[in-house]
Amino acid sequence: MSLHLYNSLSRQVEAFVPLDPARPTMYVCGPTVYNYVHIGNARGPVVFGVLADLLRRRYGALAYARNITDVDDKINAAAAEQGVPIAAITDRFAAAYREDMAALGVRAPDLEPTATGHIGQIVEMIERLIDSGHAYEAANHVLFSIGSYADYGKLSRRDIDDMRAGARVEVAPYKRDPGDFVLWKPSTGDLPGWDSPWGSGRPGWHIECSAMAAAHLGETIDIHAGGVDLQFPHHENEIAQSECAHGGKVFARWWLHNGMLNFDGGKMSKSVGNIQKVHDLVAEHSPEALRYALLSAHYRQPLEWSDGLIEQSKRTLERLYGTLRDLAGVDAGAIAIPDSVEAALEDDLNTPRALAELARIAGEARKATDPAEQARLKNELLGAGLALGLLQQDPAAWFAGASEDGDDARIQALVDERNQAKKDRDFARADAIRQQLADEGILLEDTPAGVRWKRSR
Repeated sequence: MSLHLYNSLSRQVEAFVPLDPARPTMYVCGPTVYNYVHIGNARGPVVFGVLADLLRRRYGALAYARNITDVDDKINAAAAEQGVPIAAITDRFAAAYREDMAALGVRAPDLEPTATGHIGQIVEMIERLIDSGHAYEAANHVLFSIGSYADYGKLSRRDIDDMRAGARVEVAPYKRDPGDFVLWKPSTGDLPGWDSPWGSGRPGWHIECSAMAAAHLGETIDIHAGGVDLQFPHHENEIAQSECAHGGKVFARWWLHNGMLNFDGGKMSKSVGNIQKVHDLVAEHSPEALRYALLSAHYRQPLEWSDGLIEQSKRTLERLYGTLRDLAGVDAGAIAIPDSVEAALEDDLNTPRALAELARIAGEARKATDPAEQARLKNELLGAGLALGLLQQDPAAWFAGASEDGDDARIQALVDERNQAKKDRDFARADAIRQQLADEGILLEDTPAGVRWKRSR
């Protein structure tokens, strides 16, 4: 089966073929490092990390860049408040971001460019835009002229005239058009700045990604990905400035956008204040359960985030690791990813279907009695987990962590698994779970309301 991905630019699922099969390219918008990121910011790195692994398996190579925005007004404000250079803020939170992503099983990208490390490339791209008539200098700023690019709005499908009509009254007086956006802005003595043909200043937000993508991946890249909230204006502006700077060459052939996380009925957002930081969550919960939860819905759809979702994910992993523990003596051989799981991921990263396959394989493995069948199914279970970044721990390590994370949840997961085993008439498994719990001092009681448990010691 060929890989198919939904392209936000065409609004269609299309068969993916890279420009150079020996070196597919992918750029994912990374964090602005002025604080810890929230769990919604982790969805893109997790799901697009699964895609990165899939591309490497399929093509044998991948050039994957995920940037760090380390110059920004929020960073400047944090540094000024604490009386430190911006690097003291950005170095700290970039390191925290890497640690938090690693805890969630997100592998580091091949390239991690920073905005401050590419000031020269940014200035060069702005000069090219001015020379070609797509940008202009005004009041010590340099702005991109959206009227100079006929296709402006093609990604978000927004009409320029409608955007102009909806523009705020307090538009900067130096703009020729209300929709024109900043490429370079001046810096006073108390702000970080770099020398440029337009005086000491710093780059606007949008230009940095265009310059870094071109520097490391080329003028045309295969995939550009990020949250759907970046589609406008950030990604729209990236297209405009990149294609104008490169003589009309296509900037990104596929645009992928992950949906937002909703929490307590609204979009998770720092501005709203309804956020849960990854840094806190990985300290309170199993990071693998958080990863499972982030993969539980299709990446393009919104995801309802809740304590219940985390708990459900923990219990599911308890059952899966319990299956691997039962098969501890079985040699699985060299791990291979099952075709059914690979097919699910090649169908526009259908992680819910891949997780359903994971559950199906585990269910069959729990029932298998033939040693050869057990070996085959254990291999498939581990292979399915590998494709999703799950089940890579030793079961004993998982259960030790689960005990620290909350023993009540682990016990309830075993009780639930026993109930399901009885429904499936898998009485041997049900008896084994009862005995395991009894050995731990957990007594089960059958009541009209169902099975309850209590500690005997």
